[in-house]
Amino acid sequence: LSRFEADHGISYILKMGRLDGKVIVLSAGAQGMGRAAAEAFAKEGATVYATDINKEKLMELSGVAGITPEVLDVTKKDDIVAFAAKIPKIDVLFNCAGFVHNGTILETDEAAWDFSFNVNVKSMYLMTKEFLPKMIAQGKGNIINMASVASSIKGAPNRCVYGATKAAVIGFTKALSADHISQGVRCNCICPGTVTTPSLLGRINALPDPEQSMKDFIARQPMKRMAGPEEVAHLLVYLASDESQFTTGSSVVIDGGWSN
Repeated sequence: LSRFEADHGISYILKMGRLDGKVIVLSAGAQGMGRAAAEAFAKEGATVYATDINKEKLMELSGVAGITPEVLDVTKKDDIVAFAAKIPKIDVLFNCAGFVHNGTILETDEAAWDFSFNVNVKSMYLMTKEFLPKMIAQGKGNIINMASVASSIKGAPNRCVYGATKAAVIGFTKALSADHISQGVRCNCICPGTVTTPSLLGRINALPDPEQSMKDFIARQPMKRMAGPEEVAHLLVYLASDESQFTTGSSVVIDGGWSN
């Protein structure tokens, strides 16, 4: 190589991102882990379509390079069909939308049970059903689902229906992987522990003694701290990248040792 070619080649390599050229669609992009993921994906060079039902918070991403915010209710099939029609190519689908119900089975009425499964599981079914055929037609694709340590991995107090939905997500992930790896599509899920998201802080502040509740959350963590959303985003970048191309059907735990 000439000095010019070497210098410019090195410059190009240094500017390359781990997700350059990839098109990523994700749900729950307005805040928390979804937002951290959207920003991390874009920073690594991906074209990101971040969806959410919270228009006000979502539009805060409108000025971020690489991110296109799209208001979308992932529990509504017709809305998903219309949205997917605008996305001709997709490399990664990150199903992040979820809801955390607090209570034992005796404190979970039928409406709360149905709502939790609708948001946490059926939304993934609807999104995957619409985007998977595009991946199959391309001969490659990557699906990442948001599960939780509170699932088939660990029983958590007052998380009856939530744990049931996240156990279902793990089973859904493994089934997708088994069915579609021969078509070039892989599927994994992540299983976070306690993460300092607006959702968690909102639930803590709604408790009778928020200060003590925060101390209790931290006390149960072996690392004596909770994770930040950006720490989960680092894992998501890896799973979305070609670095993880031999990984499929996995439930990747990121919980600071809570489930040990």
